[in-house]
Amino acid sequence: MPELLEVERYRLLASAALQRAIADVRRVDPLMLRGGLTEDALRQALRGRRFVEARRVGKLLLLDTDRGPTLGLHFGMTGLLDVDGTRGVEDLLYATRSREPRWVRLIVEFADGGELVLHDQRRLGAVSLDPDETRLGVDAWCVTMAELRRVLDGQVSLKARLLDQRRLAGLGNLLVDEILWRAGLDPARPASTVTAAELRCLHRHLRDTLETLMARGGSHTGDLQAQRRVGGRCPRDGAFLQRRVVAGRTTFSCPVHQR
Repeated sequence: MPELLEVERYRLLASAALQRAIADVRRVDPLMLRGGLTEDALRQALRGRRFVEARRVGKLLLLDTDRGPTLGLHFGMTGLLDVDGTRGVEDLLYATRSREPRWVRLIVEFADGGELVLHDQRRLGAVSLDPDETRLGVDAWCVTMAELRRVLDGQVSLKARLLDQRRLAGLGNLLVDEILWRAGLDPARPASTVTAAELRCLHRHLRDTLETLMARGGSHTGDLQAQRRVGGRCPRDGAFLQRRVVAGRTTFSCPVHQR
């Protein structure tokens, strides 16, 4: 599923869509539109403009236009982005590699003949104009240790806090399980019980995990990934992984070294 790493790859791909005149907007799926947006309003807002910057906040891709609105794209669980036939991501864990025509949810056509195309098999993503960026917390890629400490307050689970996009934007289920496994922290423990030493460890592993998995190709390339199954064993110490529901999400962790 698209987490921070996949959307960052989409952002990099979207640089190929900058400074090109938008000729048309078509194949808009009305079920993907948010905030009262209509296909006609989207077309009128974008036609004749150019994307001038591609930004990302958490899992949200933002395409700013010249003196106009910002196009916001959220990719849900199966959202894929192509520009001029080039794919931002080849594989998503819960999506097929196929680009079926019936899964096209938005096409932005450029005057030079190229296209930006949003595919979404399960139609769980969203398209909006000028989305409220203030509803998202600090981006996980650049969170400081002090900011992370403020994220981890209260008696809710550590995993719940790391998944809360209003506090820390960008992490999804796969990344959080991988980060906590590497940091040796139990996802179900109260977030506020993380000590100063554990916070430093968590912050380091958060950054290292993002950099390592970005280089490997995405959120599904973690060391824990192949063992996320019944009977899976911890790659570090060989113990059977514990499978639980934490923060409403299926969670895998090691009962030996994650405390």
